[in-house]
Amino acid sequence: MLLLLKGCRVFDGVCDDVADNQSIYIEDGIIREVGERVAASAAATVIDVGGRFVMPGLIDAHFHAYGVEVNPALIDRIPPVVLGIRAKAILEATLARGFTTVRDAAGADYALASALKTGLIHGPRLFYAGMALSQTGGHGDLRSPDHHDICACAYCGALSMVVDGVDEVRRAVREQLRRGAHQIKLFVSGGVLSPSDPIWMNQFADDEIRVAVAEAATRRCYVMAHAHTNEAAIRCVINGVRSVEHATMLEADGVAAIVAAGAYAVPTLAIIDAIQDMGPKLGLSQVMADKTREVAGHALTSLDRLRGAGANIGFGTDLLGSLMDRQTREFSLRREVCSPLEILRQATSVNAALLQMAGKLGTIAPDAFADLLVIEGDPLADIAVLGDTSSIRLILQDGRIRKNTLDA
Repeated sequence: MLLLLKGCRVFDGVCDDVADNQSIYIEDGIIREVGERVAASAAATVIDVGGRFVMPGLIDAHFHAYGVEVNPALIDRIPPVVLGIRAKAILEATLARGFTTVRDAAGADYALASALKTGLIHGPRLFYAGMALSQTGGHGDLRSPDHHDICACAYCGALSMVVDGVDEVRRAVREQLRRGAHQIKLFVSGGVLSPSDPIWMNQFADDEIRVAVAEAATRRCYVMAHAHTNEAAIRCVINGVRSVEHATMLEADGVAAIVAAGAYAVPTLAIIDAIQDMGPKLGLSQVMADKTREVAGHALTSLDRLRGAGANIGFGTDLLGSLMDRQTREFSLRREVCSPLEILRQATSVNAALLQMAGKLGTIAPDAFADLLVIEGDPLADIAVLGDTSSIRLILQDGRIRKNTLDA
């Protein structure tokens, strides 16, 4: 399909300034030319966006396509076919919010990616980790403390599986990579929505982390690691982890370690805010509520420290179940610390670099995928504009029109 967008006010995902009166020529899903005058085929469909704000499609770097319940332990009880149908609804709603790419942090698989690629689901481009890996009693071990198996090492749920020791980690990583995983996910600290691990708990030994990193490197991919605490973040980056998820309770030395390693931190404020806001309505345990309060008191301070140190800050939300519709609230929450320009970069070009897709995603430039949004209003003046899906007048993904209300 040949498309020519004209009358664009372009934010390219990188530069400080926007460029007015631009045209964008798209051929076979790829941006071929951007400028005031472009050489477009006479056969191209022309769309005049009327001077509106045009930006790259958004990227959510901490997403859960199969996260259909707020309490992840409940997801294990859902039949796979039903889980897939519910994931379809989640992905289609996510695309409608302007997220043309997501990086899944636990559970998404080849089947879901194939359904997206073949058009059975019209949703975001999917980078998946397969099953997230947890040690016994770690954040991904969703058995309650009173759950007794004949074999204590047998847990494998819908989102995560238990592995212990270097050999088990190695085998599990290789298996996820065989199944097409784009990155590997480890749990390296305690977490909120798990039944038996305190936030401060260190998880996986250093040699277990290192072997996961080494095996991922054989496929030229990387490890993303759940890590709330400062100690966990330091352990991650000194052992080669590329992406520190949540990064909620960082001190100066943890931030410095992330910066020195050239690693990425992906704060997820939206899930913390949602759990605090919804409280008892979610049916979560008192232990989970207490752990949420513990991390909430540090999250903005950690983000401010990362920003001040010049760290690579990605954009993620980590939402689950009925909370998914709060995805764009992450923009407003970050506004407490970051400028609109910084937030837009985090959700576009920075996340693209994190996904090892710099120049292909998160930017409006020649040779990039034609994932574009046309916005009514100016997110650089008011980032909250992105919280209203009606302000997204046009969504292009791979050059295909997924939404167009410009004539409305």
